[in-house]
Parts: sequence; C-alpha cells; structure tokens
Amino acid sequence: MDKLFKLKENGTSVRTEILAGITTFLAMAYILAVNPAYLGGIEGATPAAIFMATAISAAIATICMAFFANYPVALASGMGLNAFFAFTVCGAMGYSYKVALTAVFIEGIIFIVLSLFKFREALVNKIPKNLKFGITAGIGLFITIIALLNSGVIVSSEATTVALGDIGSAPVILSVVGLLLIGVLQHKKVPGGILIGIIATWIIGIIVQLIGNACGAELFANSLIPSLSWDSIKSNFAAPALFNFDFGFIVKDFAAFAIIVFTFLYTDIFDTVGTLIGVTQKAGLAKEDGTLPRAGGALMADAVGTVVGACLGTSTVTSYVESTAGVAAGGKTGLTSLTTGIMFIIAIIFAPVFLAIPSFATTPAMLYVGILMLSAIKNMEFEGDIADVIGGFLAVVMMPFAYSIATGIMFGIVSWVILKVCTGKIKDISAIMWVSFALFAVYIVTLVI
Repeated sequence: MDKLFKLKENGTSVRTEILAGITTFLAMAYILAVNPAYLGGIEGATPAAIFMATAISAAIATICMAFFANYPVALASGMGLNAFFAFTVCGAMGYSYKVALTAVFIEGIIFIVLSLFKFREALVNKIPKNLKFGITAGIGLFITIIALLNSGVIVSSEATTVALGDIGSAPVILSVVGLLLIGVLQHKKVPGGILIGIIATWIIGIIVQLIGNACGAELFANSLIPSLSWDSIKSNFAAPALFNFDFGFIVKDFAAFAIIVFTFLYTDIFDTVGTLIGVTQKAGLAKEDGTLPRAGGALMADAVGTVVGACLGTSTVTSYVESTAGVAAGGKTGLTSLTTGIMFIIAIIFAPVFLAIPSFATTPAMLYVGILMLSAIKNMEFEGDIADVIGGFLAVVMMPFAYSIATGIMFGIVSWVILKVCTGKIKDISAIMWVSFALFAVYIVTLVI
C-alpha cells in the first residue's frame, strides 16, 4: 500500500486513509437515496435500476480516481446535474430518458477528448491564485449552507429568503450537539474523530427516537433504525439499463441536443474544476505555485465515470465536495478513494443501513469541513490588483448564494477578465482564461435566450 499510494511520502497511514474513505462515503451516501428518487420516476427507468447504476458508476469512477491520480477525491452522480436531467430535460423540455442519457454519454466523450488534450488540466493550473483561494473558501460556505438546509437548522423564508429553523426540534439540536462533539474530538486529536462524530450523532438520535416513541412523541419523520429484512435488501436489486441511448435524436433535432449537451458539459467542467481545486488544496497536494500534479489523471477519472454512468443509465458522474470530509479526517492519497469506492460496492448489499443515516448525523461533519475550507480566505489578497480582489470575492460569495460551484467560478473568472482588460493588464490573461471567458459568455447567452 505504501508503494502503491506513497503513504509515507504524504505523511499518512493505511488506518488513517481507510477511516477517511469511510468518512467520505458516509458524507455522500445520501446520493444512493436521492438519485433513484429523482431519476426513478422517469419513463423507462426504475428506482432499483437507478440505485444500482448510481452505486456501480460511483464505485468505478472513484476507484479510477485512486489509481489515475492518487487523490482522496470521490465521485458519483452529481447533485444539480441529476435534477437538470430529471426535471428539466425529461420534465419541462419533454425529452425521453434515452435522449438525456445520450447527451450525458456524448458529454463524457467530449470530456475524455478535452482531458487527452489537457484543456481541463490547463484550466485547473492557470486559474489565478486569488481565485483558487476564493474557490476553496466559497466551497466551504457552499458546503455549510447545504448542511444547514438539509438538517433544518436553516429553512427557506418568503420574508427574508432564509431563516433559523425550529431550534427546539430534535434534528436541529442533534446537528449542533454533533458539531460540538466533533470539536471536542478534534481538540483531543482523536483518530477518526469526524467519523466517530457521525456515528455517535446517529446513535444518539436512535436513542432519542426510542425514548420519544415510548413517550408517544414523533420526533423524526423517518425511522433511524435500519431494516435488514430480506425484502428491504432485495428491493434495491435490479439490472441497470445498459446502453439505453437514442442517437437518432441527434440528427432529428441537433440544435436542441447541442444545448442539452452544452449545459451538462459547462456545469460539469467547472463543478469538477472547483471541487478538485478545493479538495486538493485542503489536502496540501498543490505545489507552491498553485498547480496540481496529476490533475490530468483526476480529470480523466471524472470523464470515464461520466461515460460509464451513462452506459449504466445514470446522470453525469462528477467529483464530490463531500470528499473534503475525508480530507479533514486525514485522507491524502488514493487509498482514501479506493476505500470509498469499495464502500459503494458494499452499499449494494447493505443499502438499508447506509440509507438510514439521517442528514443531522452528517451535518456536523460537513459544518466542520466548512470551517476548514473557509480558512483558505486568510490566504487571499484583498489589497493590490483589483481584478484579483473582486474576482476572488465573487467566487467566495456567489457559490453559496447562487447555490452552485460553477456559478461562483463563472462570476469570478468573468469579472477577473473584464477588470484585467479595463485596467490595461490584458497581457496577464492566459489563453485558457480567454477560452473560459468565452464559454461563460456562451452560457450566459443561452440563459438569456
């Protein structure tokens, strides 16, 4: 293991990496429940088939990450992209499941080509330092707001957009208790403290639920105790819909198909770039000049995952920001990813256990990760070149407020390029930044039209 993943060189151990891999999996296991709920209702798909496709594609892509790049980054069907697949392409636009899968497949092929020509690798390495730190800090805030919303600590409000949730509810109280517990464990430098925090919070929740049930109080919407009956296990087994494509639609309506592919492509490119920058910087894997070694391998794993996912019948596979939970637990190499990939395989059999993990149990871990990621803001320059200052600032604030990593990067890069031109520093703009600017311009036009 040491020779394969260079554990000593990265200052880690087998035990730490395995614990980190399990932590990452628990932080993102929700996708095994969410993706079948989103895609399973589409004509031509079933929840069980989507579950299998999600688990298998996540395992393959994450294991590819382990061996292609030796990075502690996990992949699975992306949130946001699965919603666009189900509710926009197959819902509002009225296209079939096969057409949407074909678009994801073509997007993946384009990704592989872009990775071979090192376009995405150049993008990762040529983004200015201030923007990179801003992206990392922005992801920290993005993770934080996702965790707070999922656990009900923060809720939507017509009057103020967001508001404090029911602070007397059991999930909210347990989310806070879990964060404090992780804080104590981290202070005492307990190995696997974040993983222990997730499991301990879940167990406390089960105890609270049992007491509540005994007193006739319904404190949680669902049972926190997993069912291991044969029926519950068997319900998740179904063969994925292999190669369920409709290439004829490309000739039939090329313009519509091109827009669908571009939207998938644009979102996945910049989501992946942002996640990769944030996770690897926090893991200390970036070089002093900000470039990432083996970035090409990481991006190829992402591209292969998307193609495999489409062939199995699921939406775009992408890198997960929840990988930062494993990094916070000490993960620094591909052994973390290999462990996470194996956990996805195990989840096929023990799905009821992992699907029973409540959001309030993973919320404390994600909040702690948010703290660590946000700390990158101290490395940002807020004096000097105005393009770096405003570009970095917009990258930080637009990710959580627009609820999108790609949107945060878009505002950061577009403002950076415009300000460089307006301040007479056009020579500072690299070719890859011009190409990125052009991609964003095309995307903005498609939104306006």
